[in-house]
Amino acid sequence: MGMFNNFLSLIKVNKEKMTVLVVGLNNSGKSSIIQQFKRRNDANSYISIPTVGFTHEEFYSQGVQFSVIDMSGAWKYRNLWQHQFKNCQGLIYVIDASDKMRMVVVKDELDILLQHPDLVNRPIPILFYGNKSDCENSLSSVNIASALELTSISDKPWHICCCSAKTGDGLEEGVQWLIQQVRNLTHKKDKHKKK
Repeated sequence: MGMFNNFLSLIKVNKEKMTVLVVGLNNSGKSSIIQQFKRRNDANSYISIPTVGFTHEEFYSQGVQFSVIDMSGAWKYRNLWQHQFKNCQGLIYVIDASDKMRMVVVKDELDILLQHPDLVNRPIPILFYGNKSDCENSLSSVNIASALELTSISDKPWHICCCSAKTGDGLEEGVQWLIQQVRNLTHKKDKHKKK
């Protein structure tokens, strides 16, 4: 991929860029999902370890360069999420579909996030990944949406899909939706500026 990027910079092709914030409880698989995308770009990508605080990662998918802020989901670090809200174009909320016991905590954290002043009046797209869907007795996307009352989110586009950070199943579907939503918002903003 490095040679390809060098070639693009030589011919000065503008690459589309998106800044995305990845949040979710600890052990939901946020870093593993990011590493799965990075492995597709670089076979030498390392194995993910739990994030402490936050990390900044980059990967390419469907011709788009993603600048991703991977936020720790540990309780003592969740207050750091809000510092990144202003600068992101989209949110990825990762949920451990096999952890039914903490679904109430996921909902509480989601409610706090949605009420934050930097997000409350923004139609920022939210992609929900129901990770670990390959585990036995994991919740379906319909059950997760019901538990989190996602249908009550009416001011932001959202999408939920089941995935597996181990195999990569479901990841492309989700990121494809997110790319389209961010493009739609950018197009609306550009159209509004021209008026």
